[in-house]
Amino acid sequence: MRTRQKLAHRALERQLQYQQKKAQNLRGHEAEVIAAMQRSSQRVRETLEKFSTISNDARVIEVGSGAHGLIFYFGARLGIGIDPLAVSYRKLFPRWQNSAQTIAAAGEQLPFRDQTFDVVLCDNVVDHAESPSQIVAELARVLKPDGLLYFTVNVHHPVYAVAASVHSGWRALGVPFEIGPFADHTTHLTIERARRLFAGLPLEILSESTHLDEARARARRQPARHFGDLFKRVFFKNALYEVIARRL
Repeated sequence: MRTRQKLAHRALERQLQYQQKKAQNLRGHEAEVIAAMQRSSQRVRETLEKFSTISNDARVIEVGSGAHGLIFYFGARLGIGIDPLAVSYRKLFPRWQNSAQTIAAAGEQLPFRDQTFDVVLCDNVVDHAESPSQIVAELARVLKPDGLLYFTVNVHHPVYAVAASVHSGWRALGVPFEIGPFADHTTHLTIERARRLFAGLPLEILSESTHLDEARARARRQPARHFGDLFKRVFFKNALYEVIARRL
C-alpha cells in the first residue's frame, strides 16, 4: 500500500509539472484548445444520449477532471469536476476551469452521498491513481439508479503490466532511475484487469469497446523513434477501453 501511495504521489507530481509547461506553451492558442475540448465533450454527451436523454438540470460529475476535462463543456448546468490538482489547474487554465465548479479531492473517497449524480464521467485517469478499483466503486456509489456512467482507461498488452511491476519494485527499493511512462502511472492495466474493475458492482454494462486495432495501426504508422516504438508494433499499448453503464 505504501508503494502504491508513493507511485500515485509521484504520478501527480509529474502531471503537475507537465501541465505547468503546457500552460506556458498554450498561451495565445487557448481558442484552439477550447474548440477541441468542446468537440470531445459533445461527442461523449451524444454517445451517452443514445442510451438516455440528459436533461438540462441533470447533476453531472467528472472524477479526474484534470486540466482539460469533459465537464467544462459538457453543457451541464449542475456540473462538478473532481481532481486532486484542481486548485493548481484553476490557476493554470482559468479560461475554461471556471466553466464548472471544481473540488480538490481524491477519486478513492468522493465527498458526496450515495446516489447523488445523474451522470458520472471518468475519462482515462484511474491508472494514475492509488486504487483504480476503489475509484470505480466510488463512481458506482454516487450514481443514481438509472444514471449513466462514461468510463475510459488505456489498456496494454500484459508485457507492460509485468514491466510496470518491475519498475515499481526497483523504485520501492530506492533505485533513483525511473522510466517516464511507468512513473506517470501506478499500473498498466490489461483488458482483463480493466474489466474486473466492474465485477460485483450494481451496474449494467450497456456498451464496451477496446479499440485494439486502432492502437496497433497507430503504432505501425508512427515512425520508430526508439526501440520502444518498435516494441509497440508487436505488443499493443495505449488501447482505449471504453465502457458505458447504467446504475441498477
